[in-house]
Amino acid sequence: MSWERSIVAWCDWMTAAGAPTTSIGLRRYHVQRVARELRTAPRSVSVDQLTAWLAGQDWSPNTRRAYRSSLRSFYGWALATGRVKSSPAHQLPPVKIPRPRPRPTPEEAFSDALRVADDRTRRALLLAGVCGLRRGEVAAVRGEHVERDLIGWSLRVKGKGGHVRLVPLPDDIAALLRASGPGWVFPSSHGGHLTPHHLAKLVSRHLPAGLTMHTLRHRCATVAYAATRDLRAVQELLGHAKPETTAIYTAVPDQAVLAAVASCAPGLAS
Repeated sequence: MSWERSIVAWCDWMTAAGAPTTSIGLRRYHVQRVARELRTAPRSVSVDQLTAWLAGQDWSPNTRRAYRSSLRSFYGWALATGRVKSSPAHQLPPVKIPRPRPRPTPEEAFSDALRVADDRTRRALLLAGVCGLRRGEVAAVRGEHVERDLIGWSLRVKGKGGHVRLVPLPDDIAALLRASGPGWVFPSSHGGHLTPHHLAKLVSRHLPAGLTMHTLRHRCATVAYAATRDLRAVQELLGHAKPETTAIYTAVPDQAVLAAVASCAPGLAS
């Protein structure tokens, strides 16, 4: 059982299961790096080796968790197919993730970016900041994905895991997308559409340092929740599987927190 042949077979298994190509590529990269640095046959790797290797990396908790998840996937497959008798990855300790805070793009920065951006970048800004699309979802938008329905216009979006959702579109954004005609809204000169990474770089040039397409998605979640106070509606808009994930994206207005405190001690407020 060599790393190279095993990784190829594992990736075929994930493809057969319908895993997104981006997820397969990232998991493959993780396990290939472990294989390259451990220099030990897969069935000979011990939990102590994996633990020491992970402990020696200067990573964020999210990166550490991602590597652990990839290793558990690889060894889970190897165990299920009889390539190993036990999984050292399944004995690794769970990685605790500190509770993240929402990071919405400030309204002034969003307005400034819309004012100076060219038409292509403006469409991307609106799809991320108003419609809440992920950068990969924005890059893959096609003109024919804009559909007329009972409430007006909606955008058919294929998200993580191949799940499709309909995102309601304001009339002006629908008009911008329809004006692009059929085909990719963000075409590449090499064929296909722009890569999510390239599109994100175009957008970030119009935002202050530290702000990205992801903070635009946080902006959408925060504004939508402030207007509706309906976390489930925002969850459906963003395409999250769990409302707990949506809560991470949603900054609660300071006034609401202040009102919550005041309501707990009405006698002291007078």
